[in-house]
Amino acid sequence: MKRWKIHGLAFSLGLAVASAAQAGEVGKPARDYAVTTLDGQKVTAAELKGKVVVLNYWATWCTPCKAEMVVFENYLRSHKNNPDLKIYAVMTESEVPFSKLKPLQAVLSFPIAKRLSGRGYGIKDGVPTSYVIDREGVLRFAAAGAFSDQSFAALVGPLLAQPAPAAPTSVAAK
Repeated sequence: MKRWKIHGLAFSLGLAVASAAQAGEVGKPARDYAVTTLDGQKVTAAELKGKVVVLNYWATWCTPCKAEMVVFENYLRSHKNNPDLKIYAVMTESEVPFSKLKPLQAVLSFPIAKRLSGRGYGIKDGVPTSYVIDREGVLRFAAAGAFSDQSFAALVGPLLAQPAPAAPTSVAAK
Protein backbone atom coordinates (compact mmCIF):
# COMPACT_ATOMS: atom_id res chain seq x y z
CA MET A 1 0.00 0.00 0.00
CA LYS A 2 2.76 2.46 0.93
CA ARG A 3 4.66 1.61 -2.26
CA TRP A 4 1.53 2.48 -4.32
CA LYS A 5 1.20 5.82 -2.49
CA ILE A 6 4.85 6.65 -3.13
CA HIS A 7 4.52 5.77 -6.83
CA GLY A 8 1.29 7.77 -7.01
CA LEU A 9 3.00 10.75 -5.42
CA ALA A 10 5.93 10.47 -7.82
CA PHE A 11 3.50 10.25 -10.74
CA SER A 12 1.59 13.30 -9.46
CA LEU A 13 4.80 15.26 -9.04
CA GLY A 14 5.81 14.23 -12.55
CA LEU A 15 2.50 15.56 -13.90
CA ALA A 16 2.96 18.81 -12.01
CA VAL A 17 6.47 19.23 -13.42
CA ALA A 18 5.27 18.37 -16.94
CA SER A 19 2.38 20.81 -16.56
CA ALA A 20 4.73 23.52 -15.36
CA ALA A 21 7.09 22.78 -18.25
CA GLN A 22 4.26 23.06 -20.79
CA ALA A 23 3.07 26.32 -19.30
CA GLY A 24 6.67 27.31 -18.51
CA GLU A 25 6.58 30.63 -20.22
CA VAL A 26 8.06 32.64 -17.38
CA GLY A 27 10.31 35.26 -18.95
CA LYS A 28 8.31 35.30 -22.19
CA PRO A 29 5.44 37.53 -23.29
CA ALA A 30 2.25 36.58 -21.44
CA ARG A 31 -0.50 35.05 -23.51
CA ASP A 32 -3.66 37.03 -24.10
CA TYR A 33 -6.25 36.76 -21.37
CA ALA A 34 -9.48 38.35 -20.24
CA VAL A 35 -10.82 38.66 -16.70
CA THR A 36 -14.53 38.97 -15.96
CA THR A 37 -15.25 40.44 -12.53
CA LEU A 38 -18.22 39.70 -10.27
CA ASP A 39 -19.98 42.81 -11.50
CA GLY A 40 -19.59 41.64 -15.12
CA GLN A 41 -16.79 44.00 -16.12
CA LYS A 42 -14.43 42.43 -18.66
CA VAL A 43 -10.77 43.51 -18.69
CA THR A 44 -8.27 42.31 -21.30
CA ALA A 45 -4.50 41.96 -21.30
CA ALA A 46 -4.23 44.81 -23.81
CA GLU A 47 -6.10 47.15 -21.44
CA LEU A 48 -3.68 46.28 -18.62
CA LYS A 49 -0.47 46.88 -20.60
CA GLY A 50 1.84 49.09 -18.56
CA LYS A 51 0.49 47.72 -15.26
CA VAL A 52 1.83 44.95 -13.04
CA VAL A 53 -0.92 42.31 -13.04
CA VAL A 54 -1.55 39.50 -10.55
CA LEU A 55 -4.01 36.79 -11.62
CA ASN A 56 -4.72 34.69 -8.56
CA TYR A 57 -6.89 31.55 -8.41
CA TRP A 58 -8.45 30.98 -4.98
CA ALA A 59 -11.26 29.05 -3.26
CA THR A 60 -13.47 29.92 -0.30
CA TRP A 61 -12.48 26.72 1.55
CA CYS A 62 -8.74 27.32 1.08
CA THR A 63 -7.07 28.68 4.23
CA PRO A 64 -3.80 29.69 2.45
CA CYS A 65 -5.92 31.50 -0.17
CA LYS A 66 -7.68 33.54 2.50
CA ALA A 67 -4.36 34.41 4.14
CA GLU A 68 -2.97 35.43 0.77
CA MET A 69 -5.92 37.79 0.19
CA VAL A 70 -4.83 39.57 3.38
CA VAL A 71 -1.29 39.79 1.96
CA PHE A 72 -2.62 41.42 -1.22
CA GLU A 73 -4.86 43.79 0.73
CA ASN A 74 -2.05 44.80 3.10
CA TYR A 75 0.29 45.48 0.19
CA LEU A 76 -2.25 47.64 -1.61
CA ARG A 77 -3.09 49.61 1.52
CA SER A 78 0.54 50.17 2.49
CA HIS A 79 1.34 51.31 -1.04
CA LYS A 80 -1.62 53.71 -1.32
CA ASN A 81 -3.57 51.46 -3.69
CA ASN A 82 -0.95 51.93 -6.38
CA PRO A 83 -2.89 52.28 -9.67
CA ASP A 84 -0.08 50.48 -11.50
CA LEU A 85 -0.77 47.23 -9.62
CA LYS A 86 -3.85 45.27 -10.64
CA ILE A 87 -4.82 42.16 -8.70
CA TYR A 88 -7.67 39.87 -9.73
CA ALA A 89 -8.83 37.11 -7.36
CA VAL A 90 -10.30 34.46 -9.66
CA MET A 91 -12.91 32.15 -8.12
CA THR A 92 -12.51 28.44 -8.69
CA GLU A 93 -15.91 27.43 -7.34
CA SER A 94 -18.94 27.76 -9.60
CA GLU A 95 -21.31 26.51 -6.89
CA VAL A 96 -20.73 29.52 -4.61
CA PRO A 97 -23.38 32.14 -5.43
CA PHE A 98 -21.77 35.43 -6.31
CA SER A 99 -24.23 37.19 -4.00
CA LYS A 100 -22.45 35.47 -1.08
CA LEU A 101 -19.16 37.04 -2.19
CA LYS A 102 -20.43 40.62 -2.30
CA PRO A 103 -19.65 41.30 1.40
CA LEU A 104 -16.07 40.14 0.82
CA GLN A 105 -15.81 42.20 -2.36
CA ALA A 106 -16.97 45.25 -0.41
CA VAL A 107 -13.92 45.14 1.89
CA LEU A 108 -11.29 44.29 -0.73
CA SER A 109 -9.31 46.86 -2.70
CA PHE A 110 -9.08 44.50 -5.66
CA PRO A 111 -11.83 42.75 -7.63
CA ILE A 112 -13.00 39.19 -7.32
CA ALA A 113 -13.32 37.64 -10.76
CA LYS A 114 -15.75 34.97 -11.80
CA ARG A 115 -13.77 33.98 -14.87
CA LEU A 116 -10.29 34.10 -16.36
CA SER A 117 -10.09 33.11 -19.98
CA GLY A 118 -6.95 32.56 -22.00
CA ARG A 119 -4.73 29.61 -22.81
CA GLY A 120 -2.03 28.78 -20.31
CA TYR A 121 -3.62 30.27 -17.20
CA GLY A 122 -4.90 27.17 -15.46
CA ILE A 123 -4.56 26.05 -11.89
CA LYS A 124 -1.09 24.53 -11.64
CA ASP A 125 -0.93 22.29 -8.59
CA GLY A 126 -3.81 23.41 -6.44
CA VAL A 127 -4.90 26.72 -5.06
CA PRO A 128 -3.75 29.32 -4.62
CA THR A 129 -2.11 29.61 -8.03
CA SER A 130 -0.79 32.97 -9.19
CA TYR A 131 0.47 34.51 -12.39
CA VAL A 132 2.35 37.81 -12.27
CA ILE A 133 2.82 39.84 -15.43
CA ASP A 134 5.14 42.85 -15.60
CA ARG A 135 4.55 46.27 -17.18
CA GLU A 136 5.93 45.09 -20.52
CA GLY A 137 3.48 42.19 -20.62
CA VAL A 138 6.08 39.54 -19.73
CA LEU A 139 5.10 36.65 -17.46
CA ARG A 140 7.39 36.89 -14.42
CA PHE A 141 5.86 34.32 -12.08
CA ALA A 142 3.59 31.28 -12.48
CA ALA A 143 3.24 28.91 -9.55
CA ALA A 144 0.99 27.36 -6.94
CA GLY A 145 1.40 28.34 -3.32
CA ALA A 146 0.54 31.33 -1.18
CA PHE A 147 2.59 34.49 -1.04
CA SER A 148 3.74 35.84 2.30
CA ASP A 149 4.00 39.59 2.88
CA GLN A 150 7.74 39.37 2.24
CA SER A 151 7.65 37.16 -0.86
CA PHE A 152 4.93 39.26 -2.49
CA ALA A 153 6.76 42.52 -1.82
CA ALA A 154 10.04 41.00 -3.06
CA LEU A 155 8.42 39.99 -6.36
CA VAL A 156 6.07 42.89 -7.02
CA GLY A 157 8.11 45.79 -5.62
CA PRO A 158 10.89 45.64 -8.24
CA LEU A 159 8.34 45.17 -11.04
CA LEU A 160 6.49 48.31 -9.93
CA ALA A 161 9.81 50.19 -9.73
CA GLN A 162 10.41 49.60 -13.43
CA PRO A 163 9.31 52.46 -15.65
CA ALA A 164 6.08 52.03 -17.56
CA PRO A 165 6.64 51.30 -21.25
CA ALA A 166 6.64 54.35 -23.45
CA ALA A 167 3.43 54.94 -25.33
CA PRO A 168 3.83 54.32 -29.06
CA THR A 169 4.27 57.53 -30.95
CA SER A 170 2.19 58.08 -34.02
CA VAL A 171 3.65 59.54 -37.14
CA ALA A 172 1.44 62.30 -38.48
CA ALA A 173 0.64 62.14 -42.15
CA LYS A 174 2.19 64.93 -44.16
